[in-house]
Amino acid sequence: MPVKDTYEKELAFQADRRRATVEFIKILNDLWYDKSIELVIFRNALIDKTVSDILNLHEYAGEFVQKPISIFDSVEIAKAILQLNLPPSKLDIGKLTYEYHLEDEKFSNAISFVASKLKDAESNNGIAPKDVVLYGFGRIGRLVARELMTKTGKGSQMRLRAIVTRGAIDETVLEKRASLLKYDSVHGDFSGTVSIDAKNQALIINGTTVNIISANAPEEIDYTSYGIDNALVIDNTGAFRDKEALSRHLIAKGVDKVLLTAPGKGIPNIVHGVNHTEYNPDDVKIFSAASCTTNAITPILKAIEDSYGVKSGHLETIHAYTNDQNLVDNFHKKYRRGRAAGLNMVITETGAGQAVSKALPSLDGKLTSNAIRVPVPNGSLAILNLELERKTSVERMNAMMKKYALEGNLVEQIKYELSDELVSSDIVGSSAPSIYDSKATIVRKDGKNAILYIWYDNEYGYSHQVIRLAKYISKVRRYTYY
Repeated sequence: MPVKDTYEKELAFQADRRRATVEFIKILNDLWYDKSIELVIFRNALIDKTVSDILNLHEYAGEFVQKPISIFDSVEIAKAILQLNLPPSKLDIGKLTYEYHLEDEKFSNAISFVASKLKDAESNNGIAPKDVVLYGFGRIGRLVARELMTKTGKGSQMRLRAIVTRGAIDETVLEKRASLLKYDSVHGDFSGTVSIDAKNQALIINGTTVNIISANAPEEIDYTSYGIDNALVIDNTGAFRDKEALSRHLIAKGVDKVLLTAPGKGIPNIVHGVNHTEYNPDDVKIFSAASCTTNAITPILKAIEDSYGVKSGHLETIHAYTNDQNLVDNFHKKYRRGRAAGLNMVITETGAGQAVSKALPSLDGKLTSNAIRVPVPNGSLAILNLELERKTSVERMNAMMKKYALEGNLVEQIKYELSDELVSSDIVGSSAPSIYDSKATIVRKDGKNAILYIWYDNEYGYSHQVIRLAKYISKVRRYTYY
């Protein structure tokens, strides 16, 4: 075939793919806004993505399962989902499409296949929306706000109703708060709209009112006066770290539960996907979402412990600098953290090694840990050096981890990375708290020692873990098919 004819066929095929993707986006939005059904592709979000984004995600999905995942197949499966009477759900269309090809001889059409796969969905009705208050509006608070407002949909799950800050609230303060939400040097511009209502002391985010409340103490707020009741307070200030201090939130009118976005004392420290089901939200009022590093390494360690057993190990986290460090050399209560964060690698401590045992008691006393802060604003790396109970190899270790990333209880937590060229900026914006670098895995010749490299967006990935735990606490978790 002449080169010109080949090129014309390629152009025609690309046009067909992009037209199919536009159709897919319409179905995607109809499902989300009409039925509160969210489609993802191997846990990657599809809402608010461009045509090119969605095609790229299909390429990743095909490489991940080593079988082509076509946008045309996704359209067919999405149409089938649209025709079924399903409750609010979160469905992985990549997994469904992959399984459809494996089992296409069993089913006459896509509708019968999808109906069979999602037959358990009908038993997952009765979600009551939950009011949410962000206590503090720092890095994590703003990312949680972005995600909650982007995924509000029909408001059938979590509803961001208020943000609590300190100090006077005037038009200038509101404008600054709005700007910090709207623009971010690391994560880019917010995809929605943000304006202010100075008269009512509120931000208008995607057309929805979010009250800005000034308070010096948690217990002095009457949330019911803002129409907020039975709320979950997500405390991201870092000021309250133990049960006694966090209990002050529960004194306020209109508060039901509290979630701390940091390690906490005297309260359950949860890594969602690993130990969240050990605590009943009906019985526990205050939860901790642990730390970003703990959320990064614990899912991986859970998979290793269950598969090979861990004798002992050391964690070294190469962590982005944070707001508690100095911009230029100055006094700091912590050793070394006083030196300029943007100019130095800084050795410091981390409690992540010990904190893992709160989620995985079998690892108590088996891990040591340390940290190095490095001159990047976001994107971190945990290096796990583990002595194993049972022998393995690089191939078996990677195959095991890929299985955990594809199916089971940790699919939201573990992303299996295939790239030979991965660097820290590539993982910024990943919703998975643990990004397993399969190309960097090292196993000693005797098979008893493994060195694993786990990337994590210490802001965005952790914020998604906070939201996952918040949904569990609030009992608004939808039916999921992963």
